Amino acid sequence: MKRILLPVGGAVVATGLLAAGLSATAQADGGVSHDPMAGSNSQAASIASFWIASNGAALRQATQYTWDSKEVRKVVSKGGYDPDGRPGMTAPTGAQKAGASQNVNLPKSIGKVFFVDGSGKFRWCSATSIQSGNRNLVATAGHCVYDTDSNRDTLSNWVFVPGYYQGKAPWGIYVGKQAFTHYDFDNYEDYDRDYAFVTVYNGIQFDGVKQVDRKDFERFSGPKRAWGGHYYILLSKDAGRLGDAVGGQGFAWNQPTGKFVRTFGYPAAPHPDGSKPYSGVTPKHCYGKTTAKAVGASWLKIEEHVGLKCAVTPGYDGGPWLLNYSNAKRLGYVNGVTSTFADQDGNDRIDYITSPYFDGETAAVYKAATNFPSGKIVGPNGELYK
Repeated sequence: MKRILLPVGGAVVATGLLAAGLSATAQADGGVSHDPMAGSNSQAASIASFWIASNGAALRQATQYTWDSKEVRKVVSKGGYDPDGRPGMTAPTGAQKAGASQNVNLPKSIGKVFFVDGSGKFRWCSATSIQSGNRNLVATAGHCVYDTDSNRDTLSNWVFVPGYYQGKAPWGIYVGKQAFTHYDFDNYEDYDRDYAFVTVYNGIQFDGVKQVDRKDFERFSGPKRAWGGHYYILLSKDAGRLGDAVGGQGFAWNQPTGKFVRTFGYPAAPHPDGSKPYSGVTPKHCYGKTTAKAVGASWLKIEEHVGLKCAVTPGYDGGPWLLNYSNAKRLGYVNGVTSTFADQDGNDRIDYITSPYFDGETAAVYKAATNFPSGKIVGPNGELYK
């Protein structure tokens, strides 16, 4: 198991769950970093309104968030990965009725996370709802939560939209409340820990327009418009907890490699050769065995990733790798998230994706995130006020 080593007072100490010598906060959290996102109900309401204004214009303007496809390189495999403890699983919830088609039944739990990056651009990644006792948790890549380019704590205006399609949010918009990442990713951008779990508020669904007086109009923090001497606000309703609305995939760690997984996500970027087979509008999937060898890529400090043959492009990052996926129930166990893309045969087309290996330290980050409830952001009258 790799450790990031730092000099402290002339000595060398290791980071992670077993390390000593880190900051008091990191020690207290067992190597888990957690950062606030929307810190209040009114702030969360404003973020949801930002994305849904003008019939979801900002959602439709967003583009995939990742490094340039020209940065795609070949990754090297060697050795194998040793689990750091016993294998474990947390069962999924919310079995969904399968469709009549013999094709893969897409789970309701997958969707896009939207945010504003450090340069002010509207961006998105792939993600999934994952099981927690509070039914409020999203799993995605760490680089879809923490802004490594501008070195900010978290990307701003962060929301999850399950089942997203062309500006529509069929099960609501879920605003991020707290982000949980591994200390080594948050502080050292170590892509062997490129995963994140985010707690989200109850969802918001927007539900019509209401005429109000000027006083209520000025108090209202959501989308509104004054026209012809009259004042209008956009009403909303509570969509409930994420896990109650779309279910939650299970979670698995310290599993042997070389097992079949099914991955999901929204590929969008072109291949390095410029061809663009995907639009990012609809989710795609891959199926195959993960490599039994550890995957390394020095330019991202990667030494212990897991690989899968899959010809998707960026935009797919953050999407889940589901172990034991049931096509009938549309549920499985999250055992990875897409982190990087590679061209293994040198033809300038991506044919390989990688994920951090989910071990006991990943489980510690996940379990820390499951302890925090989120709450509602829609008032009893369906209006969002300051």
